[in-house]
Amino acid sequence: MSIPQLRAPSVDELRKFYVGKKIDDVPKPAVVLDVAKAKRHCQSMLDGAKALGVGFRAHVKTHKVSLTRKAAPRLLLRLQTTQLATLQAGKDSPEVKLVVSTIPELEHLLPLLKEFKDNGRQVNVLYGIPLPPSQATRAAELARELGPGTITFMIDHPTQLDAVVQFSQKAGFAAGIYLKVDTGYHRAGLPPSSLNKYDLISKVMQLEAEGKATLTGLYSHSSLSYADSTAKQAMDNLAGEIKGCVDALQSNAQHFHKDKQLTISVGASPQVTAVQNFAGANATQNPDSESLRSTIQEVTKGELLGFKVDLELHAGVYTVLDNQQLSTHARTFLGDVEDEVAIFVAAEVCSVYNDGERQQPEALAAVGALGLGREPCPSYKGWGVVSRKSYAKDLDTPRRLVVGRVSQEHSILTWDNGVESSSKEQLPPVPLEIGQSIWIYPNHACVAGAMYGWYLVVDSSDGDESKIVDVWVRASGW
Repeated sequence: MSIPQLRAPSVDELRKFYVGKKIDDVPKPAVVLDVAKAKRHCQSMLDGAKALGVGFRAHVKTHKVSLTRKAAPRLLLRLQTTQLATLQAGKDSPEVKLVVSTIPELEHLLPLLKEFKDNGRQVNVLYGIPLPPSQATRAAELARELGPGTITFMIDHPTQLDAVVQFSQKAGFAAGIYLKVDTGYHRAGLPPSSLNKYDLISKVMQLEAEGKATLTGLYSHSSLSYADSTAKQAMDNLAGEIKGCVDALQSNAQHFHKDKQLTISVGASPQVTAVQNFAGANATQNPDSESLRSTIQEVTKGELLGFKVDLELHAGVYTVLDNQQLSTHARTFLGDVEDEVAIFVAAEVCSVYNDGERQQPEALAAVGALGLGREPCPSYKGWGVVSRKSYAKDLDTPRRLVVGRVSQEHSILTWDNGVESSSKEQLPPVPLEIGQSIWIYPNHACVAGAMYGWYLVVDSSDGDESKIVDVWVRASGW
C-alpha cells in the first residue's frame, strides 16, 4: 500500500492546458524551466568529470523530475532528450549514479532507473541523509524492483545500522554504505580523526562479513563554498574536502581491509562545478587551480595509502543554477543571471507606487515566500532578481529590480540598493504596470521549485523562451 501523498493532475491534463501557451497567458505564480540552459549545464558537468577521469553522482533534489512514459507519442522524443535526470546521467557512462533526498524521489525515478538497467547500465542511488528507521521498509520495497547493488545509504552512527539491517532483510540483499565524513560544514558526519567513534567502522565491516552491507567508501558534502566569491576559493574548498576524506582514511586505515576498493565522494555545486575552470569544454590554464589539480591527481592515481581508491564528485543545483550559485563566481566563464539561470518564477504586478506614496518607488507583486522561498544571497540584499526582460530595453543597464521585501503571498519590488548611489538620492520610477507579468530568478532554485507541483518548460534554443513546450511533474512529499 502506497503512502498517501498530495497528487498533481495527470500529465496529459497538464499538457492539454499549458502546452502551446505563452507564459504571460497562464495563471501565476508559476515556476518555469528553460531546458536549453539546463541541458548546457548538465553537459558541462559531464564534460568536466570525464576530462578529469573521475566519477560523478548527480543529486536530483533540485528538480525532482525524470522520464515519464505517460507522454503523448509526439512529445516522447522531446522527453527522452530533455528530462533533467536523463540529462544528468548522460549517455556515455556505463554507470548511472544519483542522490535522492526523499523516498518519493526514488519512487518517481523508478521507471527511468529500470530503463537504464534494461539498457545495460549499472544503477546506484544514494539516499542523501542517514536512513530513518521509518523509511527502511519503503526503500527496500523499491530496491527489490531494482536488484542488488542499486541502493546505498550514508551512516555516521552505529545505531543507524539497525535500519540498514532491516533494509537488507526486507530487500533480500546487502545495502551499500558510505561513511559520512564531516570536513567542516557540520551538517552531518564525523570528524576525519573520529570516523570509528563507537566502533562504527568495525561494525560496518562486520555487517559486510555477514552479507548485510557493503562498504562503498567515504562521503562528504560540504557547502562551505556557498560563502565563496571567487573561483579560487571554490577550488580550494573542494581540495580541502578531498584532503579531509584522505585524512579520515589515513587516520582509520587499520580498520579497513587492505584489499578494499573504496570511493571518496565529495562535493556541492559551487566547488564541484569549479573543476570546469581547468577541465572540460571551457578549460583554461589557471595557477589558481593548482592545489585542486594536484589533489585530484594524487587521489585518482589508482592507489592511496595502500587502498584502491576512486574519486567521485556529486552536485545537484548546477543543473539550473540560481542567484546563490552565481554569487560564488565558482566558474570564471559564466555570464549574467539572464544567460545562465534556467529557472524563474513568473508572477504578476498588482500595484505600483511611483508618485510619492513611499520614500522610494516600489511595486507590489502577487508572489511571496510561498512562491519564491525566503533564502538569502551573499551578493545582494534581496529575495529574488527581476529579469530585465520584464522592464528594460537595454539588458546591460546597471540598475536592476529585486524582491526587496517578502511576505507569505506577496512581495515588494525595489531598485537594488547595491547600485552605488546616495541613500537620499531619488530613484527613478519603477518601470512596471499593474497586471504586467514579470520573471523572478530565485536565490535558491531547490527551495523555489519545491513550492510547485510541476514545471512549465520552455526552450530558448527554439528562439522563443516564453512559449510553453512541455510540463514536467515533480516528485513531492516525504
